[in-house]
Amino acid sequence: MLSLNHVSVGYQNVKAVQQVTFELSAGQIGCLLGPSGCGKTSVLRAIAGFEKLKDGQISLRDQLVAAKNKHLEPEKRHIAVVFQDYALFPHLTVAQNIAFGLQQQNSVQKHQRVTELLQLVGLPGYGSRYPHALSGGQQQRVALARAMASKPDLLLLDEPFSSLDAELRDELAKELRAILKHEKTTALMVTHDQHEAFAMADVIGVMNKGRLLQWSDAYALYHRPVNRFVASFVGDGVFLSATIDNNNKLNSGLGIFPIHPDSGFKQGDKVMFLVRPDDIIHDDKSENLAKIVDRSFQGSHILYQLELQQVNHARVLCLAPSHHDHQMNELIGIRLDLEHLIVFSDNGDMI
Repeated sequence: MLSLNHVSVGYQNVKAVQQVTFELSAGQIGCLLGPSGCGKTSVLRAIAGFEKLKDGQISLRDQLVAAKNKHLEPEKRHIAVVFQDYALFPHLTVAQNIAFGLQQQNSVQKHQRVTELLQLVGLPGYGSRYPHALSGGQQQRVALARAMASKPDLLLLDEPFSSLDAELRDELAKELRAILKHEKTTALMVTHDQHEAFAMADVIGVMNKGRLLQWSDAYALYHRPVNRFVASFVGDGVFLSATIDNNNKLNSGLGIFPIHPDSGFKQGDKVMFLVRPDDIIHDDKSENLAKIVDRSFQGSHILYQLELQQVNHARVLCLAPSHHDHQMNELIGIRLDLEHLIVFSDNGDMI
């Protein structure tokens, strides 16, 4: 449905996006994830036709719509966009907002489609209301219904949950995914929030400094990141130093661990390995002690920040069941449970 091939976008002499390549199949939900200023919104705008390309190609339904010397206008791409601020028309009712893109249909067809969409987004009976009488979450649903009214080939979502509180974001992300799957809509979202990306997307691309670093599913991004930026941006964790010993094992202050025989590392190599909160197990029998320097109660679990006693006072995170209730500056026993050992060379890349 959507294909980007070495796409570059620039503003004056600044390259906002460099050599971005990925594909979305029909019915897939994709997400571009990254910090502010990484280029993700520029990619979205280029796909929509709001920005021209400096280089590369964009194809929709196997038809070229953008290249260095080609630019199909936005209104001819059959793409819908849900903007950050929803951009609802304040003087139109909910039903009129949704029907705005259905100019080619008669009144009966419009009414049927609007009724169908209001039911789908959980707002039956809201057609006569005006946007100012709706909550932020309801306005977001109306904006989505309006974008989907004409059954676009591709739906683009620009930080769609940014103005909502955290609890509503989570709930709405799951609802939105279910709606898109019901309609078999191909969609691409941009966000800086990994939880939104995980809740919404089938496939996620992590971007930084205008480049797409990894395009994969959430599991692979978390457990098989291609470099240290992806590893640190997706999920919590810290990097600890280690050495590859003469048995081709990773030797660290927290223990010795086997690595894959085809890892590419050799004896004496200095490496970094990733430790996530779920890798640190609270174990009173362990001789490895760590001091609690911070704690965050999270209901069923407590997230501890621990200062290691054996590894130059490095700090790690430990997610422990909340009945293990320890106080600041206490020493507790820990052990590592590294089922997915992620090891990087000193330059930050996995070998």
